Amino acid sequence: MQHQRVLILDFGGQYNQLIARRVRELSVFCDLVPCDMSYEKIVEYNPIGIIFTGGPNSVYEEGSPRIDKRVFELGIPVLGICYGCQLMAYTLGGTVEHAQTSEYGKVEVSYKSSPITVDMPAKAVCWMSHTDRITVLPEGFVGLAKSDNCPYAAFGDKERKLYGVQFHPEVNHTFKGTQILKNFLYEVCGAVGDWTMSNFVANKIDELRARIGDKKVLCAMSGGVDSAVAATLLHRAVGDQLVCVFVDHGLLRKYEADEVMSVFKDGLGMNLIKADDGRIFLEKLKGVTDPETKRKIIGEQFIRSFEKQAKAIGKVDFLVQGTIYPDVIESGKGKSAVIKSHHNVGGLPSVVDFKEIVEPLRDLFKDEVRKVGFELGLPKKVVMRQPFPGPGLAIRIMGEVTEEKLETLRDSDYILREEIAKAGLDGEIWQYFTVITNSKTVGVQGDFRTYENVVAIRAVTSVDAMTADWARIPYDVLETISTRIVNEVKHVNRIVYDITSKPPSTIEWE
Repeated sequence: MQHQRVLILDFGGQYNQLIARRVRELSVFCDLVPCDMSYEKIVEYNPIGIIFTGGPNSVYEEGSPRIDKRVFELGIPVLGICYGCQLMAYTLGGTVEHAQTSEYGKVEVSYKSSPITVDMPAKAVCWMSHTDRITVLPEGFVGLAKSDNCPYAAFGDKERKLYGVQFHPEVNHTFKGTQILKNFLYEVCGAVGDWTMSNFVANKIDELRARIGDKKVLCAMSGGVDSAVAATLLHRAVGDQLVCVFVDHGLLRKYEADEVMSVFKDGLGMNLIKADDGRIFLEKLKGVTDPETKRKIIGEQFIRSFEKQAKAIGKVDFLVQGTIYPDVIESGKGKSAVIKSHHNVGGLPSVVDFKEIVEPLRDLFKDEVRKVGFELGLPKKVVMRQPFPGPGLAIRIMGEVTEEKLETLRDSDYILREEIAKAGLDGEIWQYFTVITNSKTVGVQGDFRTYENVVAIRAVTSVDAMTADWARIPYDVLETISTRIVNEVKHVNRIVYDITSKPPSTIEWE
């Protein structure tokens, strides 16, 4: 089934993936592609609408991204956002100039009636981020919104279905911004809303059955969301023709390895093989303190462990990869030229004798992957699993990884996750975990002096992990977590809370 499609031309703005996510959330499929896509490719794509994103350039400067003027003559609706709206105006004969007063942040705009402002209030706050402004509109266009410093905060040509907005409707700071995108898609482009996860699941299963037939499929199962959903889709399509290998490196959180086997082997009946190699990984990590060395050791041993299982399985026709849409976007290519390897370590495909790669999730954003997981009936604990690094707990232990530290980390992390869930914060915080620092401090527990580990709590809010802010966990919840960890977990006598955002810090400590 061919869905209606919207083409989003990426001019380099910071919110561009967010535009694509908003369009998808409105049940319309879209692709985010580089702005230099040729006119011929745009015609071939046959979109119901085109969106130009924002970007850091000024349209009147030499070398700034341009667009073929013929795009506006196709009869396909176009919406320009920020730089995109300035480019539209400039290309069609309008005037764009450097503004005497730049607009950044929340700005009140006044709207006029139009197809893209249906159900919008007369005045509302929107999010601006521009130093240039349109001072003269091209012929045929009329102003549809204005602010104190921007005479054409929105404009349009109803006959040609061309519209521009100087602000960012895709961000939450713009009041009812999604309504403007919805109006463009449904009122202007004539969208029918045929992009739903139930449709995706049904179509993808049919597609996989037709492609795979009676051939054999191999999947590296990590227990993470992407590999779990990809494997479940394949299992739904071809059943026992799918063989999954779960390499347990002994660096997972408390009970996670058991949960993977329980959900997928016992619950769903998958042909799932577990390589219980925790002791091997721990031995390889003995005496190692450098974080990059840890990563390399774990990555290399993962390949060796997977290779051993793959050789026992023998030749397969297809290898499943959990590639998702942000991976495709960041590659800058229509197809992934470099296959994303498990745990971000190179070399996995080369150790498997296979003919083709299967990437059932390559069209989906992370939030869509989770929706597919729920459509497939996977439990919440799997679908909403936090992002988890491939090297696992090894990079949440500063210094050498030992069995004792792993036990301490697992127990403290389990208490943190349990209390966050009890407080109802698990749906608000993007990622939260504990870290064993490389410091020990003096404490008093009972009548005894102790010299034990400092455990740090890390909790952040984020949309895509590119930036993150430290989570404002209520003091009473932090108090409960701290009290439980020092009372219930061995070798801990002090808890600290990391209140650094990303940037300047990263989310993980190593």
